[in-house]
Amino acid sequence: MPTLLEFRHRIRSVKNTQQITRAMKFVAAARLRRAQDKVVALRPYVKALGEVLRSAVSRVENPLLHPLLARRPEERLLVVVTAGERGLCGAFNANILRLAMEFLAQHSGKTLEVMTLGKKSRDALRKTQWKSIGEFVDVTTLADWSTAKEIAQQLIARYEAGETDAIYLIYNEFKSVLGSTHRIERLLPIDAERDEAAAVQVDYLYERSAEEIFRKLLPRYVEMQVYRMLAESSTAEHAARMMAMESATRNAADVIDQLTLHMNKVRQAAITKEIIEVISGATLAD
Repeated sequence: MPTLLEFRHRIRSVKNTQQITRAMKFVAAARLRRAQDKVVALRPYVKALGEVLRSAVSRVENPLLHPLLARRPEERLLVVVTAGERGLCGAFNANILRLAMEFLAQHSGKTLEVMTLGKKSRDALRKTQWKSIGEFVDVTTLADWSTAKEIAQQLIARYEAGETDAIYLIYNEFKSVLGSTHRIERLLPIDAERDEAAAVQVDYLYERSAEEIFRKLLPRYVEMQVYRMLAESSTAEHAARMMAMESATRNAADVIDQLTLHMNKVRQAAITKEIIEVISGATLAD
């Protein structure tokens, strides 16, 4: 049975771990607050940009002639997998990587390429047989517009050059602090068709020609979708890490209580043994 000194060492060690997990929880909470503000402000902008794009599509002749709208048989796929930069966030990384592997396995009969965003996706997909055409690390902790634009331009260039027939995004979409939603979205070709039954009809006034605005909106729309994806994944990662560290802090408190209870039992047994020995010695002396 462990001695009292060993119990004290264990309790001290767990308390040190608890201090670390509590500090990590506070750091994740502070980052989550900033990331959540960004993603909440970004969503209506991206939605409005899509509405303007669909309005412009209805005003130009032959919009499908634009290379970003051109549809081809999906024989060559490029899959962009976004995961976290670090662990200690529960099943956040494992779930999205499992979804990515399932998607790639389902389309194994086609020519597949992958682009990884985040260290965890890079490390996981390096071990697979699928060809990687790009790796970006340190991009999901804080969603950065310049990085999102660089990624989007690479994707646009490959699609316009005909090197891939479709580009899909796999990422975590932030829903609440308690959880996120795993998403698979097609980024290219852009689906800019207007749903006349559901869309709100807005008569936009353009200072320039609809064709010029249309040509500039398409790449901007792709860039904003990549930026939103990074912001969603970043927010979901911070939320998952905060919840994981909160759970770890509670578990550490439970372990401390159990160790303290066992230590007190051992100490009580030692004291009882000493009392019995004293009484036995006194009895023998008499």
